[in-house]
Formats: sequence, structure tokens, C-alpha cells
Amino acid sequence: MAGFKSSFLDKILGRIDRLDTEGLQSVVQRLEEQRQFFETVFNVIEDGILVVNWKGCIQYCNQAAGELLGVDARSMDESPVSRLIPEFQWEHFISSVSHEPSPGMVRLEFSLSYPKTRFLRLYGAAIEQQEVDESSYVLVLHDATETRKQTVEAIESERIHTLTLLAGSVAHEIGNPLNALHIHLQLIGREAAKVREMFSQQPPPPKRGRGRPPKAQAETPNPAAIDQSLRRLEEFVSVSRGEIHRLELIITQFLQAIRPSAPDRKPDQLNAIVLETLDLLGPEIINRGIELIKDLDEQLPDPPLDRSQIKQVLVNLIKNAMQAMDKDGLLTVRTQRDADGVWLFVEDNGSGISKERISRIFEPYFTTKSKGTGLGLMIVHRIIRDHGGRIMVEPNQPSGTIFRLWLPLFEEQDRLLGDVSDTQC
Repeated sequence: MAGFKSSFLDKILGRIDRLDTEGLQSVVQRLEEQRQFFETVFNVIEDGILVVNWKGCIQYCNQAAGELLGVDARSMDESPVSRLIPEFQWEHFISSVSHEPSPGMVRLEFSLSYPKTRFLRLYGAAIEQQEVDESSYVLVLHDATETRKQTVEAIESERIHTLTLLAGSVAHEIGNPLNALHIHLQLIGREAAKVREMFSQQPPPPKRGRGRPPKAQAETPNPAAIDQSLRRLEEFVSVSRGEIHRLELIITQFLQAIRPSAPDRKPDQLNAIVLETLDLLGPEIINRGIELIKDLDEQLPDPPLDRSQIKQVLVNLIKNAMQAMDKDGLLTVRTQRDADGVWLFVEDNGSGISKERISRIFEPYFTTKSKGTGLGLMIVHRIIRDHGGRIMVEPNQPSGTIFRLWLPLFEEQDRLLGDVSDTQC
């Protein structure tokens, strides 16, 4: 390999055909010394180094790479790289290297689940510019887990700081429904006083026995007026209840955003949580005239979940879906499994979210609703992230939105390396 040539090799290669047995032995000894030198250097390096042939089979693995991948570096010769790094797409890497301008460096980022969850940055390049089926490649694996963790913590800290600064805005939002409550409760009091006055004008019932009838009788209250006042009372009460509910939602979501709690994860039935949530929201779904489709995988395994938090996620997503649809809307909730986790889909055929807004919907206080708090989806995103899962959102066709949630079957410390590839080298 060109990268390992030394001045010693340059001198020897020109006259190797003239060396006797003793000279060849000397050359072999020097080459062994050179090999040990480079191996010592590579094993001191903290980043993982792999040399891989064109078939994706490992030719060299330093100690750092072995520790990152949870294997014995000395036993990795001719092992397929796809077995050790399932998330690494070898064919895509080969294609990228061949299309990159010289020197053909490719940079990739991905997560690794075994022997423990890590976030890796991979730098790869061809060692020799030859035909594809004769080339070798060097892969440098840099463990960026701590760096990324610090970045995430910094972002989270900034979010909390932002939420704290916006507490005054939330107080203002709380003040609006409180004022509405105060006004409508005053109106309720006035209407109640009118009804009380109407009934107070009714004459007392006549006494039994002899006696003269009263000289004058009060007018009988107008039933239509009483009915109108009572109907207005019902309207005011309804408005007050709505504002109270809105106030409770703002306070609850704000407190959850400011003081998030770690999930208490236990193996649980996701389908059962889905059905409980749909039963809870069933009356509202029926009142809105929405058609519900449940497509639940009966063979779904039990992932480790915090039941109350996942139910909170479902309530937020389903309510958002219902609010995005008119009558005769279609709401679909489905579950399915894969090798490492379970999927949950919440789909609607409502008004949808524009591409410009999709990238911002998990930001605090960003909302597409006139009375939204902008905290619901942020909380959903945090809960799924704290479960080690992923959440994706995309347009539904021809209209509406699809939320895709993936939750892992294994917690970080329980994940084992499976037979992810039968590639033979």
C-alpha cells in the first residue's frame, strides 16, 4: 500500500531480485519491524482505524476500533464490515468515494447500538486509486458521543432558558382566559339575578279554607323570557368551561416543558395503550364526525415504555389530527413491528402542514393553531427522545399529515449484537 512505503522499501524494491537468502531474511526482519512500528502507532491512536478491501472485508483493525465495535481486534481479519456496523451502508460508501473528487474523502455520521449506544463520525477514503475491484479503503471511526451529548445538553439548556424568558408571555396567555372567565361569570350572575327576580314576582299559593281572594295578583312571568335567560346562562357556562380547559392545558404543558421527568420504562403493550387512549377520546371523535381506522399488529412485542407518557404522546397527536380535520375526516392509527422496535403511525387527511413549517413544528411556542400553546409537539418530541426512539412527520397523500414514531425493543444496556450479516469474505 502506497501510504506505508518507506525510504527503506524504496531502496530494496529496486534490487530485490539480486538478494541472497540472508539478504531476504534481513528484508523480512526489517519489514516486520516496520509493521510493528506502524501497528504500535495505530494502536496508540484513540480513533478506530479499519482497512477494508473492495468486498467490504476487514484487513486491519486497531485496538480503538475493536473497543468501539465490541470485538477482539486481533480476530477481525476477513470479517465483513457490515456485520460489525449494520448502520454502515457499504455499497453507498463505495459509490460515494468513487464519485468524490481527489482525494475522495467521504464523511458520514450514524449511531451504533453495540456494545453500547454511541454516535460515530466516519471518515473514509480509498488508499490506492485503482480499479474498484482492486482497491482498499481506510475507515477512521471517531467517537463523537460525548461531543453530541454536550451539544444536546446545551440545546436543551437553551430551550429551558428560552422557556423561562417566555414565562411572561405564558402569564399573558393565562391572563386572557382568566379575563374571559371573569366577564362571563359576571354575566352569569346578572342573568341568574333576573331569573330569581322573575320567580320572586309569582304570587304565593292560595291558602286552603275560607277567606277572601287576594285583591291583586302579580303578573305571570313570561315563559319565553325565562327560557331565553336560561339558554344564555348555558352559553356562558359553556364558554367558561372551555376557557377553564384552555387554562389547564396551558399550565400543564408549560410545567411539563419546564420540568420534564425521566420516563419510568417497563415492558408494556403498546396496542393496549392505543386502545385506552382511543376509548378516552372516543366521544370527541364521534362528535366531530370523524371516521376512525385501527390497524394494530396483533403480534406486536412489548417494548419498555412509560405508559402515562406514551398515552400523553397519543393524546397530543390524535387531538392535533382531529383539530386539523373537518367533519367526515379520516383518522388512522396503526402499529407494526420490525427487528429492533415497534412503529406507531397517526395519520389524518386534514389541512396538512407546509414543508416550510414541518421543520419547525417541534420548536417551543411554534404553532399553526390560533389558540395553540406551541408546547404539545415539543413535549411529544422530548418523550420519544427520552425513550430512545425517533419521531418523523411527513405529508399524507393526497392531503393531511402522518406522524411516524419508532420505539426500541431494547434499552441501551440490553442491546446485543445479532447475526446481522452472513457476508462471506
